[in-house]
Amino acid sequence: MQRQEDALLSPLAARSSASRGRKFPEPSHEYRTEFQRDRERIIHSRAFRRLEYKTQVFVNHEGDHYRTRLTHSIEVAQIARSIARALRLNEDLAESIALAHDLGHTPFGHTGEQVLNERMKGMGGFEHNRQSLRVIEVLEKRYSGFPGLNLTWETREGIIKHSTYYDHPEVSVYAPDEQPSLEAQIIDFADEIAYNNHDLDDGIASRILDMDEVSSLAIWKMACSRAGIGDEVRRDRKLMVSTVIRTMINLLVTDFIDTLIKNVERLSIESYAMLRSCSEKPVGFSPEVEAANIELKAFLKKNLYRHYRVVRMGIKAERVIADLFNLYMDHPNALPKEYYERAETDGIERTIADYIAGMTDRYALEEHQKLTDPMIRV
Repeated sequence: MQRQEDALLSPLAARSSASRGRKFPEPSHEYRTEFQRDRERIIHSRAFRRLEYKTQVFVNHEGDHYRTRLTHSIEVAQIARSIARALRLNEDLAESIALAHDLGHTPFGHTGEQVLNERMKGMGGFEHNRQSLRVIEVLEKRYSGFPGLNLTWETREGIIKHSTYYDHPEVSVYAPDEQPSLEAQIIDFADEIAYNNHDLDDGIASRILDMDEVSSLAIWKMACSRAGIGDEVRRDRKLMVSTVIRTMINLLVTDFIDTLIKNVERLSIESYAMLRSCSEKPVGFSPEVEAANIELKAFLKKNLYRHYRVVRMGIKAERVIADLFNLYMDHPNALPKEYYERAETDGIERTIADYIAGMTDRYALEEHQKLTDPMIRV
């Protein structure tokens, strides 16, 4: 399979045979490449399974059809694989990074992250990409010979360099002066394409977003024009939305691939080594599509993320996370035994942040009830 990679992949692609290896050396597998093994370790991790019950925008009990962190990660992986295949990059590495990029996310989405970051000021803060790295390097317990999942250097680098500032100690061992692999670079855009479009979809389904306002967006008009929507589709609201959202994703992915190819030629990047040392990342959208994408993001921020229903959910989530953190700080022996014992080495604040970040939405709500409601059994 490594010979197949050498024969089929682009000179710009990362190769399993050239991996910088794992923190704890392991023998290679007879039938699977190193990046394949990474992907499968991520899928079988407990942290990955918990994403099913973690908020994307809408809290889990708001409805069964809204995206969760798990479905979001799967959508990101699908988009990343499509881009990687079109560019002859390493699909297994791209998928591994995509599936792992949100493993460190808190319950209740970015609200939970903001509360933990505030509570951890002066102690390293809290940021979900760095927490994702901590999950796969330290917190997962599946092997007797080492902590974490012992993933390859390339997968770990892709996780920590995903939308992360490079001024943290965690990044120092991951070549902060080098560009990440192209497989890692495409994840930022696969992530953005996925969440912008599925948040738009969920916002329409929830009736929070007004269809007349959505229809005025440049990216929506571009997709409608490309899809060639007829009267039959226009009469069926659900079918129309599905058709336009699908076309928008295709439009963004296609433009991203075309733009990346042009930028690689413009920057004269001819090898993996040249990519790593390039002063400029070749990833991005064309100017027209970039402008339409910026408009979409601004629209979602104003009309969805700041909508009073979403804000109200955020207020409740903020109180739950803050209460839990404060209660554990005041009563650390209320933590489960394995966490209470770890506080001596990791510090009580970091241990509490680890515990809360690993919770699902419903577990956090149940734990809050147990610790604050006298009528609930502990």
